[in-house]
Amino acid sequence: MASMKFKADQVAEMLNGTVDGNPDVYVSTLSKIEEGIEGSISFLSNDLYTPYIYDTDASLVVVNESFVPEKDIKATLIRVKDARESFAALLAYFDPNQKDIRGIHPSSVIAEGVEIDESNFVGACCVIESGAKIGKNVKLYAQVFIGENAVIGDNTIVLAGAKILYRCELGADIIIHPGVVIGGDGFGFAPNSENNYAKVPQIGNVIIEDHVEIGSNTTIDRATLGSTIIRKGVKLDNLIQIAHNVEIGENTVMAAQVGIAGSTKLGKNCMMGGQSGLIGHITLADGVMIAGQSGVGKSVEKEGEVLIGSPAIPKTDYGRTLVIAKRVPKLIEEVKLLKAEIENLKNLITENGR
Repeated sequence: MASMKFKADQVAEMLNGTVDGNPDVYVSTLSKIEEGIEGSISFLSNDLYTPYIYDTDASLVVVNESFVPEKDIKATLIRVKDARESFAALLAYFDPNQKDIRGIHPSSVIAEGVEIDESNFVGACCVIESGAKIGKNVKLYAQVFIGENAVIGDNTIVLAGAKILYRCELGADIIIHPGVVIGGDGFGFAPNSENNYAKVPQIGNVIIEDHVEIGSNTTIDRATLGSTIIRKGVKLDNLIQIAHNVEIGENTVMAAQVGIAGSTKLGKNCMMGGQSGLIGHITLADGVMIAGQSGVGKSVEKEGEVLIGSPAIPKTDYGRTLVIAKRVPKLIEEVKLLKAEIENLKNLITENGR
């Protein structure tokens, strides 16, 4: 990473920006603006971090075109339309997973007849079983397992220790992070006459479309029959459980520790907060948003609905419920006072009746 050096005007060209300051300054690494060092490039897109730009030691700072400094800045600025988006693009130049590496490590085991291109990289101790098809520019890092008849599309990166099991199909431009398991058995068991649970064979597969990213130690179970499907552009965080026969719509995103039970179907552009969950055999419309730690127990038919709580309810209802809940202690005290007054009235009536 440190061996890569870029001049300010080169960075500006990469990002379609303009240089405000010294065009000949060099950078070789990245930094947060509050931790900037000489020779690094940082960015500013959040107003909360503006004070740091006046003192940062970063040599270059990517800023929005509209940024107007209130005092002198020693760093050279790269002005762009969207600083956050541009800096994300810049990160790709420094990402070690994006470097151009090729070749097959001698410790890896590749079955005869596997389709593998000379543009691929296969790291140490990988296993690729018979019938697998590996696209072009694929990178398989150390200890990756690719099962029998699995398919990996072009430009896909599978990081250390991930497992792609038999007959699962991955599209192009996918990133699979360490420890991911794709195609493990779905949780299929049926009670029998002896009151034991008999295993139901899971003979389907998992299909993952293009431009998907899957975080570390996430598991996606193969279908009982047919396919568990992750559509194009889906982004999954770490430690997520996707059960058998689930279908996740395009560009849906999920934070860590989400759990989705079997045969549930999510629409496009949905969002799920951390530790939220869906029961099985329900559907979510396009654009549904589930707040963190919420539990959804029935289908959601309204597009763009926002749900909170467990059991999850619409955001507007949740707000009213919360207001009422905050008033409960006061209401209890009022009820106690009213009961006391009623008792006093009863006593007065009894005394007068004598």
